[in-house]
Amino acid sequence: MRAQRGPVPWAAVTRGALAAGPLLLAALLAGRASLGVVAAIAAMLAGINDRPGSRRTSVRRIGVPALAGAVGLLVGSYAGAHLGAFALTLVLTGLGLVGGGISAIGPVASGTGTQLLVTSAVGAGMPLPDPVWQTVPAFLAGAGWLLALRLLLPTPVSRTGDPRAGRGRGPYRPDSRFAPRPDKRSDPRPDPRPEPRPEPRPGPRPDVRLDFRFDGERAAVAEVYDAVAALLDAAGTEHAGARRAALTAALDHAQDALAGPRLRRHPSSAAERRLHAQYAAALPLGEAATALAWAERTVPKRAAAGPRRLAAAVRGNSLAGPLPAPARTDPALRALDAALLHAAEVFDRGRAPDLHTRRRSVAALVRTVLGAGGREYALRAGLCFGAAVATAQALHHGHWYGAHQHWYWLPATAVFLVKPDLGPLVSRVLCRAAGTVLGALLFAGFAAVLPRPEGLVVLVAVCGALVPVAARHFAAQTTVVTVLVLALVMVGGEPQASAGRIGETLLACAIVLIVGHLPVPGQRGGGVRARIDAADAAAQAYLVHVLGESDDRAVRWTLRREAYRTLAEARAAIARAAAELPALARHSAGADEVAAVLERLVDTTTACAVHLDDTGRITPRHTERLAALRDELATRRGRVGRSRTLA
Repeated sequence: MRAQRGPVPWAAVTRGALAAGPLLLAALLAGRASLGVVAAIAAMLAGINDRPGSRRTSVRRIGVPALAGAVGLLVGSYAGAHLGAFALTLVLTGLGLVGGGISAIGPVASGTGTQLLVTSAVGAGMPLPDPVWQTVPAFLAGAGWLLALRLLLPTPVSRTGDPRAGRGRGPYRPDSRFAPRPDKRSDPRPDPRPEPRPEPRPGPRPDVRLDFRFDGERAAVAEVYDAVAALLDAAGTEHAGARRAALTAALDHAQDALAGPRLRRHPSSAAERRLHAQYAAALPLGEAATALAWAERTVPKRAAAGPRRLAAAVRGNSLAGPLPAPARTDPALRALDAALLHAAEVFDRGRAPDLHTRRRSVAALVRTVLGAGGREYALRAGLCFGAAVATAQALHHGHWYGAHQHWYWLPATAVFLVKPDLGPLVSRVLCRAAGTVLGALLFAGFAAVLPRPEGLVVLVAVCGALVPVAARHFAAQTTVVTVLVLALVMVGGEPQASAGRIGETLLACAIVLIVGHLPVPGQRGGGVRARIDAADAAAQAYLVHVLGESDDRAVRWTLRREAYRTLAEARAAIARAAAELPALARHSAGADEVAAVLERLVDTTTACAVHLDDTGRITPRHTERLAALRDELATRRGRVGRSRTLA
């Protein structure tokens, strides 16, 4: 129920203002208002999927759901025009099963399933005067217009070479206070170097220039180095666990930002190759920082200074310059020093290594859709969507709508409510109801005073600009989207129907609450169990590789990234499930304890890897901790969904 916080995304606000409103205005000037409404709806849906990240990832995040939306519009239009009520309900229910199943794959697939179902409801329930071969291209044009704005417009942070960041020039040049000693593993003496006092003299300021091609990637990689520094600061304190989770989130975000779709297999420009190398150089730093946090010992303040200077260099698109070297008094600190030296060399002349990620095969995606989590998601979404379509058809053919003959609102509302990966069911229902009531009342007031159609066009443009800001809270987003959609359909010729929209929304909320909590065949909590199983398998694969003492660090970092990423996904699924009503939450009880054990197991494995690199063996403390964690994990397996007292 809490709103997210953060700076105003002015670039997304600008794109929203230039998307739906101008498209609708151009269509009105051309005398094709209905096509303009379709294009504006597509731009609105694309704006909802327009999230922070790199331009390359926005192609997948916006483009794939838009293609699915075009398919849904095509299927819904033909089904609504040629099928009776019963057959139409069956077809859309089957589509709901498909949309729910593919949504279990991940965030982009979830957006794809959402647009598939929403546009199928719109195509079937909002008959348009234009033929399908015109409405579908109009939909794609609307989404493509916002995607083009995302790719072409600069952002406020696109001025690289900021004089405040990355002032150092030239190769890695530590002065005598920071010069690293040779790594003598047999030398147990402490590092005699004193703490540095004066800051190294900055080099000449880099040139300020405009380069916004990789601003999203650059910001994501810089956040990784900042997260490493924050974890080093928190080592030995109660905040270390939260900072390690923040480092995982930053690494996941950077990995996604750099791994977007491309025409070539490898980066084609020097700037992109350098960013890939800078991301890869952060992995050993994160590994060393995790090992220091696991040891529960505080580290000198200067240990975090190096990663922060590297973060500034990434943001400023400059060289690293002098870096303070930490003391080399134990294996983790020696690993941190070596990682800093390696990062400095990479920043000076980096090559583009692998991103240490593995693409999921088609067979793995199919297993996810057909697995327990995908089946549960499909049943929940398909039944709610089908029940909403059946209810809307009954009201439509019973002439309950009166002059309002478009019945798409009820099933479309159910789609946004039922998605398990978008938040707890009850909180979304309450936010949707409150947002729709407020939005409908606001639009009724606007419709009474605004001139038509020019006033409605301005209202659409303003709402489009507010969508990125309103996305911080579902009730606020619902309010803005309700006003925007009601303005669009009025421009398209539909009468003002705020009261009807409120009634349909409340009815959809009731349907989702009832159907969403009904018993379904099979074991409930399948989504959480699937995430836990994936995290367990990834953690075991990482442990086996490390204990096998393999020298292939690239494989180790790939396995480590998979272990932490799957753990983060499991944690998120568990948190959402725990916030549901008891009828649903009890099926995932105990999963948080299993995830905590897996998290400690992966942290311990990372500490073992760092120690093995330094000494070639692990200590009895590592061995005892691993044995205890594996025993604890064995006792907790299979208890997810039972009472917490049993877990």
